Amino acid sequence: MSPLPERFAFVTGANGISGYSIVEHLLRQPKEEWSKIVVSSRRPPPTPWIDPRVEFVAIDFLDPVAKITAQLEDICAPVTHAFFTSYIHHDDFKVLRDKNVPLFRNFLDAVDTVCPKLERVSLQTGGKYYGVHLGPVRIPLEESFPRYDDQGFNFYYNQEDYLREVQERRNAWSYNIIRPNAINGYAPHANGMSEALTIAIYMLICRELGQPATFPGNEYFWNSIDDNSYAPSLADLTVFASTHDHCKDEAFNHVNGDIFVWKYLWQDVAAYFGLEAPEPEFKKPKDKRDIWARVVQKYGGRLDAFDWGTWGFFNWATGKSWITISSINKARKYGWTRNDNTFETWIETYRSFDNAGVLPSHRALASK
Repeated sequence: MSPLPERFAFVTGANGISGYSIVEHLLRQPKEEWSKIVVSSRRPPPTPWIDPRVEFVAIDFLDPVAKITAQLEDICAPVTHAFFTSYIHHDDFKVLRDKNVPLFRNFLDAVDTVCPKLERVSLQTGGKYYGVHLGPVRIPLEESFPRYDDQGFNFYYNQEDYLREVQERRNAWSYNIIRPNAINGYAPHANGMSEALTIAIYMLICRELGQPATFPGNEYFWNSIDDNSYAPSLADLTVFASTHDHCKDEAFNHVNGDIFVWKYLWQDVAAYFGLEAPEPEFKKPKDKRDIWARVVQKYGGRLDAFDWGTWGFFNWATGKSWITISSINKARKYGWTRNDNTFETWIETYRSFDNAGVLPSHRALASK
């Protein structure tokens, strides 16, 4: 048998949901497939990976490109596959553009300079590409949909255009663009959008208060359907696309492969935490930081996890009057076959946060 081609990965945003999951996915592959994995973020992960293939480098991609290339030129010289998942969150879309456009441009300019063996660049964008943050859109979302008039604010357009511009100019590597929807999974640090974790904190506060887990969103969303992207599954598609020649220079949506009704998912998650979830009266939640402190004191978990909850994003997400469903037909046609049950992925996410000590253990909750 001929030997496998040597692959050397560079993963940015290692403290985020997507970046962390890509690293975990790569580490589950034999060293014959991935001989080295360089990971970066602005600060080291709280728990380092012990696999000898991993090497961490602290990088801020808002620094000048010359500084970034100096930091990467030795460690990343053998890189064949670069995975960009870095993201700076802000509720103001104009600020998102101003931060995230240079973030990606600096990354791309750096790896294009210091990685002579580069074969594939993977850029993660998301549902905002289709305008799902602005109002109703045609569903299911398909990769072939034309862009909307973004008035210059959709930073995904700028990122994708620059990716293609550099790739066409260099003609030395190919790319993939992966567009998930509502990512859920474990991350070792707080991040801008964490739906499942926010709901867990909310429900545990309700439990401590002796109250039912009343849905904080609106009636439309309570009865609507939705889909999710589970971070390990997203990592699976990302690596699959980046390592198959027939997938090069293509964009792919990602979701779990099922849909759910918020009403029933909410009630199932509430049952997992030992709560009832009656038909809601649709009242807005209030700040309950002091109640979360009581939960942690009784059952364990991290006090600062309350700040990991993305309350503004969650209030917006559950207060919409439209739904967004993504098609993954294209990924299926290209040979990616994974399918996940969304409720099960939420429970797996909670178990991960349990194991990391961020949430109280389910065993402790069930025993009291």
